[in-house]
Amino acid sequence: EEEEDYMSDLFIKQDVRPGLPMVRRMKEAIQKEEKQKEANEKNRQKSIKEEEKERRDLVLKSALGNENKGFALLQKMGYKSGQALGKSGEGIVEPIPLNIKTGRSGLGHEEFKKRKAEEKLENYRQKLHMKKQANEQAADQFRIRFKTKQEERKMEGDLRKSQRACQQLDMQKDIHVPKETWFWMEPEEEDKKDEEDKEDECTSSDLSVSEKLHILTAYLREEHFYCIWCGTTYEDSEDLSSNCPGDSAADHD
Repeated sequence: EEEEDYMSDLFIKQDVRPGLPMVRRMKEAIQKEEKQKEANEKNRQKSIKEEEKERRDLVLKSALGNENKGFALLQKMGYKSGQALGKSGEGIVEPIPLNIKTGRSGLGHEEFKKRKAEEKLENYRQKLHMKKQANEQAADQFRIRFKTKQEERKMEGDLRKSQRACQQLDMQKDIHVPKETWFWMEPEEEDKKDEEDKEDECTSSDLSVSEKLHILTAYLREEHFYCIWCGTTYEDSEDLSSNCPGDSAADHD
């Protein structure tokens, strides 16, 4: 081989930028790979299904000729290509489309799949509806419990208020022993009356808070003519009955 002339114009005009040979080789490799793919695609033998599909598409695209016996019979009866079927031309113009089944599933499998999908969607909707109802029911129960708890706390406060009033009014009448032990507040209860979570000493009785409140307020009205909700001591029973709205918090509300 002849040695290259490093002083010739051909050698000087060559592009010698760094990395350029690598880029050129990559481009050549990509082009070679694409050409190889094209050659493989051309040389690849078509499968039986592909050949059947090509033949079927070719036949379906072509119009019926005189060699078709059915079309020949129609022509003998006066039918012309492009006309609608029927004596008065009210029938179809295009042939009924041919639906080719290529899968291995049996007849009716598509309808079965569709029905299953609809059932699955309906079950999902029912689950969402049941979940929504459960959430609403839980919210209602929470509101009921919260309201009941508030009412219980209010009755406990009214009971303590009645006990303090009963003790004060009894002592004003020189009554030093309560009619019932729970009519008065114990000293340790009075010191902690503002604690909402404290359990009352009078809970040892079988009576509930509402029953105790009803009994104690009735005693205050009969014995002292006093109403805890009005905060007023009346002169007598006639004055109490005529000026006091009622014997419960609901009546006063």
